[in-house]
Amino acid sequence: MYKQIAANKRKTVFLFIGFVVFIGLLGAIFAWAMDSWTIAIWVLVIALIYALIQYFASSSLAVAMTGAHEIEKKDNPKLYNTVENLTLTAGLPMPKVYIIDDKAPNAFATGRDPNHAIVAATTGLLDIMDEKELTAVMAHEISHVKNYDIRVSCITFGLVCLVGLLSDLGLRMFYLGDSDEDRSPIGFVVVLITAILAPLAAAIAQMAVSREREYLADASAVNITRYPEGMIAALKKLEVHSRPMHRQNAATEALYINEPMKKGFFSNLFSTHPPIEKRIERLENGKNNF
Repeated sequence: MYKQIAANKRKTVFLFIGFVVFIGLLGAIFAWAMDSWTIAIWVLVIALIYALIQYFASSSLAVAMTGAHEIEKKDNPKLYNTVENLTLTAGLPMPKVYIIDDKAPNAFATGRDPNHAIVAATTGLLDIMDEKELTAVMAHEISHVKNYDIRVSCITFGLVCLVGLLSDLGLRMFYLGDSDEDRSPIGFVVVLITAILAPLAAAIAQMAVSREREYLADASAVNITRYPEGMIAALKKLEVHSRPMHRQNAATEALYINEPMKKGFFSNLFSTHPPIEKRIERLENGKNNF
């Protein structure tokens, strides 16, 4: 477990460096196509500022996007006490606890580190889970906090958002910035390909990171609760009662324990969540190792 935490801290540094390099290359391509290297400098500066803002403000943005509201113990003793007991067991500071008014059963964790963590659950989750299943789900979210997955999510979240924005802006600037006579056909093709492939590459990176995080958090939750049946039962209920959330947003999709968005065949290929049956299978096969 400590090795995974250390690995996630290193991964955050690598992601941040990769983020800056990737954005720098994106800016350089647009600058070359438009014959203005000032664009590359501005893109890199904006990327650095955005990354810092995203790092410190990601949890607030996630809460705003999901419509979650903070609670105290008196508002929902069952959820609050569950989180409190789990953080004591895991040796973590008490995170802020939020509830999302949504019938879709789901939960998420966010924040830049355990001292600034947030965990949230939907009203739909609280309605269908018994005490042991709720404990398993919230242990899964506490595991994201303990494993520093939430910090990795901050960086990947920022990468996907900014790459998409810059790709769109770069294409518009190239198309509107020059006359038809001066615009380079080769430059246009390069910008077009980059604008399409860059967000796709960022989304694939987010998907790969998120899928492995979910498997690890399932196993970590069992290590905290010492009760694999609780996690397995909770995942089975999530599979049976799964439904799209009222507030759907691709930017926060990877945060949740279960897929929060309606998916078609193509979009399932790029899902940030592994199939629940695969997660259950891993837990069943690893029962004797917990």
